[in-house]
Amino acid sequence: MMPAKSLKNPKHIAIIMDGNYRWAKNKGLAKKLGHRHGAEAAKSIVNACVKLKIPYLTLFAFSSENWMRPDKEIQSLMALFLTVLKRKEIKQLHDDNVSLVFIGQRSLFSKRIQAGMREVEMLTKENTGTKVIIAADYGGRWDLVNATQQIAEKVLAKELVPDEIDINLLKKYTSLYEYPDPDLCIRTGGEKRLSNFLLWQFAYTELYFTECYWPDFDEAQLQLALGDYAARQRRYGGHEFLKGKE
Repeated sequence: MMPAKSLKNPKHIAIIMDGNYRWAKNKGLAKKLGHRHGAEAAKSIVNACVKLKIPYLTLFAFSSENWMRPDKEIQSLMALFLTVLKRKEIKQLHDDNVSLVFIGQRSLFSKRIQAGMREVEMLTKENTGTKVIIAADYGGRWDLVNATQQIAEKVLAKELVPDEIDINLLKKYTSLYEYPDPDLCIRTGGEKRLSNFLLWQFAYTELYFTECYWPDFDEAQLQLALGDYAARQRRYGGHEFLKGKE
């Protein structure tokens, strides 16, 4: 039996950006400063992925459960969202051929934020470089419920019959259906769980956990994750590396 092959850089990286609050607390700073420095870290990692020619990067920016945080923290996060959507770096990303899209529910965000999301997507939609996917008010369980609701509606409308429902069909109704599943998920901040992120898409994703808080996660930290990923062997449940899955 041939050994599994070592891996090249992943085509799709997903990141759970955790540790902003603890980073700020350790430095005696306000929570909002942790989030602001986290936004700077996100910009740095996006630029690193562009340089490395990573085709897809998905960032977990705001989960469905984050609405349960204190009102003051949510207000600060929403203000940061608006700032990021309007900042000059968006134009720079556009100039760098980066495409940005948002996944998740949008209805609970303010009209200004929703408009900002649409503007960014429209500005960058024709770009063909790295695609940056921002998960905002997103939850993996919501994604699956939303997909099954859409399928159920089509069955009731007699546009589908139950026998046609399979894995490939369900995937078409999930948030990342247009893109390959993540090869690598990075979680910063020392926690070792998925926190309801991309539950369907992570079936065979390699997981990398680091103690590094998100505001300190830079290109050097990313290279450590990529080095760890490259040393792994992916078998997708089998005994040999499956062709075409590099």
